[in-house]
Amino acid sequence: MPAPSSAFKRLLFLSIGLAGLVAAVYAPVRHYEFVTFDDYAFIVDNPQVTAGLTTESVRWAFAHAYDAAGGPLTWLSHMLDVAIFGMAPGSHHLQSVLLHAVNTVLVLLVLAGMTGAIWRSAFVAALFAVHPLHVESVAWISERKDVLAAMFWLLTMWAYVRYVRRPDLLRYGVVALMLTLGLLAKPMVGTLPVILLLLDVWPLERGKPQRPGRADWRALVIEKIPLLAIAAGFLTWTLVAQRGIGAVVSLEALSLPARLANALTSLLAYIQKLIWPSGLAVFYPFPRDPSIWLPMAGASLLLGVSLLAWRLRVGRAHVLVGWLWYVVTLIPVIGLVQVGSHAMADRFTYLPAIGLFLIVAWEGPELLSKVFRSRHVSVAAGLALVLAFAVVARRQVGYWQTS
Repeated sequence: MPAPSSAFKRLLFLSIGLAGLVAAVYAPVRHYEFVTFDDYAFIVDNPQVTAGLTTESVRWAFAHAYDAAGGPLTWLSHMLDVAIFGMAPGSHHLQSVLLHAVNTVLVLLVLAGMTGAIWRSAFVAALFAVHPLHVESVAWISERKDVLAAMFWLLTMWAYVRYVRRPDLLRYGVVALMLTLGLLAKPMVGTLPVILLLLDVWPLERGKPQRPGRADWRALVIEKIPLLAIAAGFLTWTLVAQRGIGAVVSLEALSLPARLANALTSLLAYIQKLIWPSGLAVFYPFPRDPSIWLPMAGASLLLGVSLLAWRLRVGRAHVLVGWLWYVVTLIPVIGLVQVGSHAMADRFTYLPAIGLFLIVAWEGPELLSKVFRSRHVSVAAGLALVLAFAVVARRQVGYWQTS
């Protein structure tokens, strides 16, 4: 048997370290309770969930998909927890933490596999592991759909990379299957086919003739049509289900200009909270007297960064891909189709934040090296940032202890 390569050993140790980092931040949740913010309505007082995995409960999960806690796979996840652990809330919490740890390791492995940049991929994964904005998705049992859907999102990317390197119908089928499972957990995964097209730009560089798996752009778009059709079907199913329970806010209640203004404001607010995560809340209401300046600033940011990223597309395509990853994955939850009464939510950044983390990981070291003329400065800055976020996230986790 050949000895493991140095890259394999490095990835193994980094994976263990990242899993330990997640455990250090989220360990207290094993003593936490269910909270009255949806946990009782979705799980504790839901007879279908508390029955565990039965034929009737599985049938119910598909019949009531997307009208509350998430897709049918999310319901089945909660039912499986009950079947194995009963109604002990700490065990339900730990399943979400375990999924978050798996996702963190997948971020490392998928990015390193695509780019070959192990340390930069590890930095993205570390930011993903400990960012305080992600606490809501992990420490809130009712938000299991985020961590579950993200796992299948990342597995879809992994399957797609394998397909690109050796295209065949079976590997494409695995991509479609992982995408479908993700959509069965949460419809926000519906933007993933567009992200796969972005990955064709960078880091896979499939449009370049010297690259393996090369294809012209028309063929690359056509290749995504079956995946887009699957996503469109699930998004339609979700919209119908949400309308059926009255969760979709009408244009009379919230006008299109108000939605657009809130979307632009949220785009800006999420970036601010990703950089400086303070004033985090479980609910952000619409402002009673909204300012025109924040939407204008959001629109200026969207236009300005998009133009800059487009100009950098040759040679620094990671900027364009990272920025569009952030914007595109936010579209389903940015409020253009308003579901519920919140203006924004921390949990909505769970997947979109990866795009901005990519930009930081690929641009930050180069910028710091130019300024300080030392590679060690960027390493120290990266470790300090991860540590700072971990400390704040650990504190944020504490807010979810009880109702």
